[in-house]
Amino acid sequence: MYERGWRRYGVIALFLGPSVIGLTAFTLLPILSSLGLSFTDWDLLRPPAFVGLSNYRHLLGDPEFWRTLRNTVTFLVGYVPLVLTTGLLVAVLLNASIPFRQVFRAMYFVPVVTSWVAVALVWKWLFNPVYGLINSAIGTLGITGPAWLFDPNWAMVAVILTSVWKDTGFVMVIMLAGLQGIPREYYEAASIDGASRPQGLFHITIPLLAPTLIFCLSISLIGAFQVFDQVYVMTEGGPAGATMVLVERVVANAFSYSRMGYASAMSWVLFLLIFVVTVFFYRIRRWQP
Repeated sequence: MYERGWRRYGVIALFLGPSVIGLTAFTLLPILSSLGLSFTDWDLLRPPAFVGLSNYRHLLGDPEFWRTLRNTVTFLVGYVPLVLTTGLLVAVLLNASIPFRQVFRAMYFVPVVTSWVAVALVWKWLFNPVYGLINSAIGTLGITGPAWLFDPNWAMVAVILTSVWKDTGFVMVIMLAGLQGIPREYYEAASIDGASRPQGLFHITIPLLAPTLIFCLSISLIGAFQVFDQVYVMTEGGPAGATMVLVERVVANAFSYSRMGYASAMSWVLFLLIFVVTVFFYRIRRWQP
């Protein structure tokens, strides 16, 4: 029995060993290394010099960091409600019995699996103030479209709209799974009582879909804090810093300005923000009946 037990653990270690080694070498060690780097001054050329909490003190007193944080929150406030609302409405429509329902579901999900670089380049062209299709369509109504990515007041709006277009399909799929778990008898009983479809949506669908909505909200918030690809391709943080976000500044400080210690400190502040949000929504989900 004792020998069989050791053999059993040996077989388990044989199968899990490569994954554990890979996880440790390429995930856990880099994470711990970045934490150590956050207490150093390192420009990639000289050996790291320990500076204690200097990077964090500099970070909290850096106006650019606070502006970047405001931009990230602005993206979050614009993106999250819009993508949740759009995803829910599309899921409700595609949960009904309509022709070519499966085709429409696939069409809405295609952007999710499309490369962010490709999506950002296409939308960058669409938002072109001179040749883009969006301003051309607006012009047919006699309205002069904004400069979008070239206007500090509109650049973040363009990034938000692009992000919502790409991520709506992801939210839709999760919402569809939640909708299909709601018994049809509730809607039939409400219909017999004279309830309209909007009343069924607000009094049956949304309350019973609350756990799914909370999950989508938490995932969307975490993703919004990590927004990077679309900003990097479409605006590179411009114009005039209007779309600088946290991850974009981490990359810029690390690889453009060679401030690895400062970038590591900023990334750990971002980690703490995401951790707090995750714990908060985990608590809310536990309170769900």
